[in-house]
Amino acid sequence: MAAPLIGLTTSIAPADAVKGTPERATLNAAYVRAVQEAGGVPVLLPSQLDEAALEALLGRLGGLVLTGGGDVDPARYGEAPAGTNMASVSVERDSLEWRAASFALERGLPMLCICRGMQVLNLVLGGSLVQDVASQCEGALSHRQLEPRVKATHDVRVASGSLLAAVTGRERFAVNSLHHQAVAKIGRGLEPAAWSDDGLLEGLELPGHPWALAVQWHPEELTPESAEARALFAGVVGASAR
Repeated sequence: MAAPLIGLTTSIAPADAVKGTPERATLNAAYVRAVQEAGGVPVLLPSQLDEAALEALLGRLGGLVLTGGGDVDPARYGEAPAGTNMASVSVERDSLEWRAASFALERGLPMLCICRGMQVLNLVLGGSLVQDVASQCEGALSHRQLEPRVKATHDVRVASGSLLAAVTGRERFAVNSLHHQAVAKIGRGLEPAAWSDDGLLEGLELPGHPWALAVQWHPEELTPESAEARALFAGVVGASAR
C-alpha cells in the first residue's frame, strides 16, 4: 500500500524591506519529520495557494494536519481583539485553513489539529476562543513555557473512553505548552478529550468523523521522547492509509 499524502498547513513570514527578505511560506521541520517517521508523505500547503491549486491538492490528500502558528483574526468569530497582543495574524492563512478544514469535514478526511489547528477546527464548527489565557483565566497554569519546545512542562488528563485515550493508550501524560489562546465555547459536534489541571481544555475530538483529533500542545516537538506524541502521528497516518 502506498504511503498516504498528508497535507501540512504553513505560516506566512512577511516580506521585510529593511532586511531585503521576500514573503515566505514557513513550517517548523519537526512536523515534516513526525509525519515521515509515522509513514506518511508530507505535502506542504502554503497560504499563498490560489483556490484552484488548493482544491487540486486537497483532492489528492489522504489526511490533513492543521499546524500551530499565529492567532486567528478575531473577526472570523465575530469578536474584536480583546486587548491582547495579537501574534502573526494572517487573513490568507485563515482562509486557506478554513477551506482545508471544511474539506476534511465534508469528505471525512482524517485530520490531526495542533495548537492553532485545534482552535481553527473549533471555530470552523461555530465555537469561540479565549483570546488571552493569562489575562482572562484566573488561576491558569503558565501555558507559554519558557523551557525548550522539546520539554514537557505540565500534564493533561484524558477523557476515559475517548479516541485520544485509545490512540495514546493513556489517560494522563505530560505535554509541552506553547499557546496564549484556548477554546472557550466548543464547536458543533466536538467533544472534550483532554484538560490541563487548571481546567483548560487541551483536546477535542469529533465523534462520527472517521478520524479527527485536536490537541492544544505540540506533539511534533515531543516525538523523540514521547510515545504518546508518536502515537498521534501514527494514528492520523494510519487512518489516512485506509
